Amino acid sequence: RRRTPPLPAALQPRPQSHWTVLLTGEVPSTNKKAEAQPRLEGTELSWWFGKSRWSAQWRGARTVRSQVHRLLPVAIADVDGNEESRRGTVSVFNGPAPQVDVFDSPEEEAEAVGAWLRRLLGDGVAPHELGIFVRTPALMKRARAAAKAAGAEFVELSDKVEVTEGRIALATMHLAKGLEFRAVAVVACDDEVLPLQERIEAVGDDADLEEVYDTERHLLYVACTRARERLLVSGVDPASEFLDDLHG
Repeated sequence: RRRTPPLPAALQPRPQSHWTVLLTGEVPSTNKKAEAQPRLEGTELSWWFGKSRWSAQWRGARTVRSQVHRLLPVAIADVDGNEESRRGTVSVFNGPAPQVDVFDSPEEEAEAVGAWLRRLLGDGVAPHELGIFVRTPALMKRARAAAKAAGAEFVELSDKVEVTEGRIALATMHLAKGLEFRAVAVVACDDEVLPLQERIEAVGDDADLEEVYDTERHLLYVACTRARERLLVSGVDPASEFLDDLHG
């Protein structure tokens, strides 16, 4: 039976601020007024005040990020052990809150996600501006079913296959980092999928178990934050316990 450890305090859901700023580097000890030098770097706008750097990131609508942030603590480590801070992240996009749905069967999920995708396509979102993510390659069939229900062409991403114009992108969560779409559906978020049951069964102690939970949460977080404007997260009952955090 799956073991569920109590969440550390840092992982407990908490209110998020919509407008904060990230300050990094050493704060100058002088009172001399520094000249701001704004610079655009991908999805981040930076200002430098002497040795101090202020930045605003805008991947994802504020409503999307504010709910997805509940999955993780302020400082996070990815599956490779690289740690980064999410403190002070700002989004300049407005958009609807993430949609979180749990269905009775994979077939019902595919039809509902397909209908969601069709509405977006009808609103003028291009197919290549849509992404569908799943936890493992074995679950790609759930992503394919949703894309087919939408009546759209799709491409399955890999290390050798990239986003293709005119096709919805399908991928596992491990390939999500670095990608960005106007709208994203993260499907098949079922119990024993997130966190992955086979990883839980392989752990030797509570410390390892907590690490599994942290990295599994991070995978979901990265997949969700690929959405610039709209996000749908779905699963089949019983769904992943992580979806409770997205509900707030």
